[in-house]
Amino acid sequence: MQKYFLILVAALCSFRLLAQNPGGKDSLLLALRTTKVDSIKVKLLLQLGKQFGNKNYDSFYYYLQQADLLSKKIKFAAQDFYIYAGYSEYYYYKGDYKRSVVYALKGKEFATAQNDMKLLAKSYNNLAAVYNRFGNHQSAIDCILKCLDISEKTKDSASFPVRNLTASVTYYNLQQFDKAIFYAKKAYGFGKLFNNDFAVAMGLNNLSASYAQLHMLDSAIIIGKQQLALARQQEDLININYALINLCHNSFKAGNKPALEAYTKELTSYSKNMPDSQVAAELHTAAALNFMSLQKYQLAKAQLDSGMNIAKRHNNTDALENLYQALSIFYFLQGNIKEGSNYSYKHDSIIQAANLQKLNFYTEELETKYETEKKDSQIQLQQAQLRQKSTLNYFLITGTAAVLLISLLGYRNYKHRQKLQQAKIDELETEKLLTATAAVLKGEEQERSRLAKDLHDGLGGMLSGVKHSLSSMKENLIMTPDNAQAFERSIDMLNSSISEMRRVAHNMMPEMLVKYGLDTALKEFCTEITRSGATKANYQSIDIDKESIEQTISVTIYRIAQELVNNAIKHGKASEVLVQLHLHRQEKLLALTVEDDGIGFDVNLLNKANGIGWKNIQSRVDFLKGKLDIQSVPGNGTSVMIEITR
Repeated sequence: MQKYFLILVAALCSFRLLAQNPGGKDSLLLALRTTKVDSIKVKLLLQLGKQFGNKNYDSFYYYLQQADLLSKKIKFAAQDFYIYAGYSEYYYYKGDYKRSVVYALKGKEFATAQNDMKLLAKSYNNLAAVYNRFGNHQSAIDCILKCLDISEKTKDSASFPVRNLTASVTYYNLQQFDKAIFYAKKAYGFGKLFNNDFAVAMGLNNLSASYAQLHMLDSAIIIGKQQLALARQQEDLININYALINLCHNSFKAGNKPALEAYTKELTSYSKNMPDSQVAAELHTAAALNFMSLQKYQLAKAQLDSGMNIAKRHNNTDALENLYQALSIFYFLQGNIKEGSNYSYKHDSIIQAANLQKLNFYTEELETKYETEKKDSQIQLQQAQLRQKSTLNYFLITGTAAVLLISLLGYRNYKHRQKLQQAKIDELETEKLLTATAAVLKGEEQERSRLAKDLHDGLGGMLSGVKHSLSSMKENLIMTPDNAQAFERSIDMLNSSISEMRRVAHNMMPEMLVKYGLDTALKEFCTEITRSGATKANYQSIDIDKESIEQTISVTIYRIAQELVNNAIKHGKASEVLVQLHLHRQEKLLALTVEDDGIGFDVNLLNKANGIGWKNIQSRVDFLKGKLDIQSVPGNGTSVMIEITR
């Protein structure tokens, strides 16, 4: 399996302490020399360490250690969580799993002792990041699910983009690509909502990689292009390279030689400014794939050899895995079965070694967990002793609170009854509105069905009879050449009228939908759109082929898809449209996605739109009690996702 570039979101919450000093390191050093308050010095030292980040981890560690020593000296524990997170991050990037996880667990202990739920959520996110980084995916999924649960309970909405991104990475590592897509879409949506460019870009990255693993190359490439466009807009060099490398691999698999050559050429232009060892090795892999597609095998071999040297020098196993796979393909393409099999074996050996490493991590995790539980028991014992000493105080406070509570209960009960009555009224009004909508939609479909039947059986039969009569008359009439030619034109116009009448009747109530269901009807609809030349419409369905969907729901979803595709053609001027129907069985969720590469639009303008198209779509979604999410940027196409709980 190809290792795609999927950002393992560290998100180690080390330094969310002060607003970033606009003067940078020099300004922070000056403030450190002039301040006389030791607690502020601790914060400044942490900020200084963050200034170096992943550029100079020796300096990062130095300032982190100075902050730790000063904090202990003045017994200033308020920043202990961020100090623990800093050490965890340092060992994270140094590849020391054991120390990284120990400090991440210390951060969790601190948050638990402080009963700070937001810090606890950050702790679980940090642990998930560490476990993901070192292959302990079982523990990672446990931590990120706890993190998401706490984040929702505390309504820490600003954290939703990155934490859903971490969940996407975790499910990707577990090869549960449907869930990876689900959380990547949530990360993308929340990133848009909270202007988190990192989450938006990486959400697209994770979506593209997940679709590629499901062999849905059309979707992977479309989203990869969106990622590349956004990365260029943000001038994010790292993200540009990640998008280009993934697009090279997907274009090679899709057999799109011009696209592969173009992406490789652009990727090569960035190579001088990318010191990252993994990216450097992958640049050579992408170039080799391009040369293989052009059957320039000597040039391909030179690129692969260069990539191998870089990957081995930096002990980069992910890059080696991709290089071994590319070398296997290289030799198989030339008919050298022996060498191809040899590199295929090396590729499998790396995967087996990674699996063995995971087992070792699980053993270390159990040992660490045992030690942590011992400390937790000691903390609980101390807390029990404190509770015994405080019992008398609790009784006094409780007595006072009881008097206040009794006086408030009556007022609270009155307000509660008012809220219940209002909620019931709102519920009845909503139910009434939905009933009216259902009646309108049902009547509309019945009228469509009746008109379609009348057109096909009534008018269609009459026109066919007229055609037959005219054809019979022709044999018994003597006409001049001009009259004969006019007669033939009349017959042709009659044939066109019959075909147009049948097309209109079919659109009003598709026979495919009634006989074979929603999946077949949507596939036929997209085929007809492509055949008409209006645009290229691709259709994909996931886990829907054997599912029986109620006809009312099927008809409503079909009408929504029709309206969205027509909008993409008419208003979006799209050259390509993707229609996707996805059934999430575990979540009992049916999702319809329509994406296009058209001109896009400002989503905020929908609130001011007077057209009935979007209103029809919204009313149908409301009727199904579904959720509608529209993502569009002028010049970058439109994506509409509708989720219906079944």
